[in-house]
Amino acid sequence: MPTERFQFTGEGGHQLAAALELPDGEPTAYALFAHCFTCGKDTLAAKRISVALAAKGIAVLRFDFTGLGSSEGDFANSTFSSNVADLVRAADHLRATQKAPAILIGHSLGGAAILAAAGRIPEAKAVATIAAPSDPAHVTGLFREHIDSIRKQGEVEVSLAGRPFRIKREFLDDIAEHELMKDVTGLHKALLVMHSPVDDTVGIDNATKIFLSAKHPKSFVSLDHADHLLSKPRDAAYAADVITAWASRYVEPAAPPNAMDLGEAPRVVVVQETRKSKFNQIISVGPHRLVADEPLAAGGEDAGPGPYDFLLAGLGACTSMTMRLYADRKSLPLERVTVTLKHSKIYAKDCEECETREGMLDQIDRVIALDGNLDAEQRKRLMEIADKCPVHRTLTSEIRIVTKAVE
Repeated sequence: MPTERFQFTGEGGHQLAAALELPDGEPTAYALFAHCFTCGKDTLAAKRISVALAAKGIAVLRFDFTGLGSSEGDFANSTFSSNVADLVRAADHLRATQKAPAILIGHSLGGAAILAAAGRIPEAKAVATIAAPSDPAHVTGLFREHIDSIRKQGEVEVSLAGRPFRIKREFLDDIAEHELMKDVTGLHKALLVMHSPVDDTVGIDNATKIFLSAKHPKSFVSLDHADHLLSKPRDAAYAADVITAWASRYVEPAAPPNAMDLGEAPRVVVVQETRKSKFNQIISVGPHRLVADEPLAAGGEDAGPGPYDFLLAGLGACTSMTMRLYADRKSLPLERVTVTLKHSKIYAKDCEECETREGMLDQIDRVIALDGNLDAEQRKRLMEIADKCPVHRTLTSEIRIVTKAVE
């Protein structure tokens, strides 16, 4: 499975190193992963869970918080609030380049951060926490013997997991201000709380508090025998399996697959001249027979649709089928879809959003009528789904046509 590595600009203006785990095919959804305190995007738990989710069709973005891993900036100047802001920036980047995350996942303090950030990522439907503290200030227990010194001196170097980190008074002040349970109570998103009963870093009582504060829909899964960092591969794999199955109830379904996606052999289309007239063709698709021709104005006899008519028909049929599938899955009161299409040529200079600036361009106008007692939000979502039909994606992506002569 491919991994895209890149940078995006964090809240403080620093370049943050990110990795996007992609499935082999079209992602069914996008997820954003927040790692644990002083960890990084390439820790075992973060990477294993992200790769496992990608194997199940979910693309996952993970990144190093400011001053950690390969990201720019000074860790000493980061705070819980800045981490939350960077998560929102990461979601903004996904929204601009791919698709906004529908799933938010946070591990340890990253779980607390993802809960605080969830309200600022409107497209997110499902939030999953792993070994998350119910109060961000819980993390100060890792260096409790230095807290007085940090407050007196303003900044102190502490050792965390055998590595030196500088902690400032501002970090303590910021983390003390957050009332995470207010974020949990007002989450208004599906919540999955995952925690090990033997976690000796963040006790399971934290999971209990988060779960009781949240409103439904909410779920709790015990990570039996797992340690705080999910260091065993099977624990990370299990967490990924649970997240995938649970989130499938809340994320939008993918567009219907074509024959290739289903593993079925695509039907061969055979087009042959009939010689009845200049352009008359017989089209064979499995058991079906169609006639193609050109209109009288183009020198044909108009005995059947023209080549561009079939192209528009394919796009229109795919659009309507995709919208019907989505409406049925979501139990929307959609009674009928009518798609009207027209092909034309336009000057490239008249298209502001087109990359080509000279010559002529092909343009397809598609008008969709939706019959049924649908509200504005349902109509908006159905119109978004229209662009997800496989034929639309084929027409708007790079196409390779291989032509060979019969010996």
